[in-house]
Amino acid sequence: MSDINQLDIRRIDGGLLLVFRELCRRGRTTAVAAHLGLSQSAVSHALSRLRDLFGDPLFLRRPHGLEPTQRALELAPRIEALIDMMGAAVRPEPGFDPSLSTRWFNIAATVFAHEAIGGPLVGRLRAAQLGGGFTFQFLRGYLALDALRRGQIDVALGRFEALPPGFVGQAIYEDRYCIVARRGHPTIDGQISFEQWTSTGHVFAGSISPTDEVLGPTIGEDPIPPDVAGAAFVPRWEMALEMVAASDAIATGPRRLAERLADRLGLQVLQPPTENAVWSPAVTAPWTVSMVRREGIDAGLDWFCDQVRAVA
Repeated sequence: MSDINQLDIRRIDGGLLLVFRELCRRGRTTAVAAHLGLSQSAVSHALSRLRDLFGDPLFLRRPHGLEPTQRALELAPRIEALIDMMGAAVRPEPGFDPSLSTRWFNIAATVFAHEAIGGPLVGRLRAAQLGGGFTFQFLRGYLALDALRRGQIDVALGRFEALPPGFVGQAIYEDRYCIVARRGHPTIDGQISFEQWTSTGHVFAGSISPTDEVLGPTIGEDPIPPDVAGAAFVPRWEMALEMVAASDAIATGPRRLAERLADRLGLQVLQPPTENAVWSPAVTAPWTVSMVRREGIDAGLDWFCDQVRAVA
């Protein structure tokens, strides 16, 4: 290690790292000072030292508070990991006992991931006698990763192409699309053609309005062709399947969930049509749901992730 690197390391202390992390999370020096039990001037002084150390403004003052620069965003997961490792080094965590814990774990997930594992996860945590529980919120993609980086959630579930530094991910299950229609449908019985798929009214599910001029309606995370007829747009897949069961509309959604609810709702679970060479691969190809968390040592989160994997 060079002398200059040694000098830089000597200038870093755990207090500076904690101030950096809390500024990323809270965006205001007053809130950071209150959380860490410091004076506001001490936080401002720490920020000045951080700026000098990293050669970057790190946080820019905006009307709503302090906004992290691109350099700060890049540093955040690494500093989070450093804090975790320092904590583990000076205070090794004991094993996690769920029956003695009142911890609540915060999850962000896509709608299909939530509905595939939410119910079974409740049962598994109750069987383990966890004194706390878990919360779910619907976030996907970069929004979920940003919430994870800020410490607002513990785990993100969904489809992720690539992960930035400071995150670790693991595939937990594979799913694929299917077509769902009610049993006794007047024109669909056991199979569906591409013409039927486009002309029969669809019930869509997701967090994007079907009138959105930029993205348009989606099936899962994939945009649908403009010639597919729509009937309704709802926020949850279970709601979409219930509407299909009570009408002649159809839905294109995750197979795992559809198969789990098919008997209760009286649904046909059909293979997607394959006549259209452009659209068929997007509908028929399998896709992977991953679980993502921050790097670091956390015995409780390790245990919780094991429970998620088990039900998935």
